[in-house]
Amino acid sequence: MSPTDRRAMAAIMLAVALATLDTAIANTALPAIAADLHAAPAASVWIINAYQLAMVATLLPLAALGDIIGHRRIYIGGLVVFTVASLACSVVSTLPMLAAARVLQGLGASAIMSVNTALIRFLYPPHRLGRGVGLNALVVGVSFAVGPTVASLILSVASWPWLFAINVPLGVIALAFALPALPQTTRGSHQFDPIAALLNVITFAALIFALGEAAQRAPMQVVVGAAGIALVFGLLLMRREAGHPAPMLPVDLFKLPVFALSAVTAVCSFAAQGLAFVSLPFYFEDVLHRSQVETGFLMTPWPVVVALAAPIAGRLSDRYPPGLLGGIGLAVLSAGMASLALLPSHPHVLNIAIRMAVCGAGFGFFQSPNLKALLASAPPERAGGASGIVATARLLGQTTGAALVALSFSMAGRDGPTLALSAGAVFAGAASVASGLRLFAPAHRVPGASMRQPDTQSRELTPK
Repeated sequence: MSPTDRRAMAAIMLAVALATLDTAIANTALPAIAADLHAAPAASVWIINAYQLAMVATLLPLAALGDIIGHRRIYIGGLVVFTVASLACSVVSTLPMLAAARVLQGLGASAIMSVNTALIRFLYPPHRLGRGVGLNALVVGVSFAVGPTVASLILSVASWPWLFAINVPLGVIALAFALPALPQTTRGSHQFDPIAALLNVITFAALIFALGEAAQRAPMQVVVGAAGIALVFGLLLMRREAGHPAPMLPVDLFKLPVFALSAVTAVCSFAAQGLAFVSLPFYFEDVLHRSQVETGFLMTPWPVVVALAAPIAGRLSDRYPPGLLGGIGLAVLSAGMASLALLPSHPHVLNIAIRMAVCGAGFGFFQSPNLKALLASAPPERAGGASGIVATARLLGQTTGAALVALSFSMAGRDGPTLALSAGAVFAGAASVASGLRLFAPAHRVPGASMRQPDTQSRELTPK
């Protein structure tokens, strides 16, 4: 890679780390934030929900817009919005103001995550794409996993506004790298459809709302009503985009068996990770009576081993089938989560660390090959749509995992973490099966799609 490409990759990875950390970091600080703002626990959940709703609802529209006006513009715009919103989060004084700032922050994070893998595809030639996605998988996996640790360390020396304030100088640094270095990418000739974008926002917002309400065991009419809205507007969206050359909800890409199975693998595996990382802090603190800082360090072996495994898996994915690598990794993750669910009543620290490391090895071994399979199975001119599905699958999985943790706690009480970890082992096992099925799937492209690969040597690098 050229020095310019390295600076571009550094900017992408820093912004991705910030956006991913804020998906997980607020969970740990939620009790402290609620107490400081004098908010009820039920109301304070909107600090989390506002961010997730904004991200999931806008990922695909922003990915589609990136295909039209350029991924670089979407990325830089998202980084600016995220940085400004982080500053706003650090100075607000009421819960409604914080929730509004989190919506804006989620919108910026959505713009970053919707096109980051599309930009990586244009920075790396096809034969080295595995290395690029391996680095991206490393940053995403580690950032999400160390969220509780980072939050615990910051809260041990400072108040909760610093969780958001620290994003500001880091966001400025990322912008300084991104502005001169991010590449211009090929653009589609189709027009942006604002009606389809609105239908997409309503569909995914209603879906996430339904998941959250179901987990909180809200009245059945509320859950069914939200799910019905998601279904109706989703069908309207697909009808609206039938025959479109590059639909916002890329249903046509799901006609590719490898793409569809990779997306299913991603949703199930991130649901397993979400089940683990939301339930384990409660287990360590409420059942094992560890402090917040101790809990953060007990969570550390997972991301550390992910950091070691993800780059190795990325390189191997340039030589071996992603279905095989992902299947092996997810089977290991399933075994690791099952072992966590079977922890003795008074486990030694080393006992916990070994099981967490096994989970990290399995997760790290799956993520890079799966990400490469999603990107490589879509046509180059549909990189934005594929990138949007990557981020959407991850967030849907994490949101589903968090919702199932809440449901497990309400059903099983003190045994809720054990039930959640057992469910995570099942999801990881299902993901392993889906990954293995890719070994037998034909690698067809979308009918009529170009077979052209992005020219990473002659692309325009001069910012507009």
